[in-house]
Amino acid sequence: MNVSASTLALTVADVDASREFLTAHLGYQVATAADGFVSLTREDAAVDIVLLRRGIDVLPPEQRDQQAAGLILALTVTDLAAEEARLRAEGAPITMPLREEPWGEHLFQMTDPNGVVVQLVEWVAPTAPDSSAGSAGSDNSASSAGVFWAE
Repeated sequence: MNVSASTLALTVADVDASREFLTAHLGYQVATAADGFVSLTREDAAVDIVLLRRGIDVLPPEQRDQQAAGLILALTVTDLAAEEARLRAEGAPITMPLREEPWGEHLFQMTDPNGVVVQLVEWVAPTAPDSSAGSAGSDNSASSAGVFWAE
């Protein structure tokens, strides 16, 4: 299998509200749109996003009433502190402040008007207990793993 692109499809109550959030704060652009549907993209390596209105009949009946929940859209960025400052200045709804995890993940979260959690992440080499021993290197391979979970 050769994956040529990645798209995340989210079913939300208000497509326009999520579209506005993603275009205003995260630089997404509308690729195509119709009633109850919008496809968003960026020029970089970010995942494309499709927003579908809850109840839309293009979905199979068993999926129409579902909505995005328990999911975190995680985007790995550079200069996380600057992005957090920019988003705060724009009034973006930051729902988890900037923090650092011991395994080298720096992150914060925002929540869009439909409850979709967007996490911005920057990976750094974890701090070793004995910094004089050197570090194992920083190839940032964890940044491409895309392993995130919600509690």
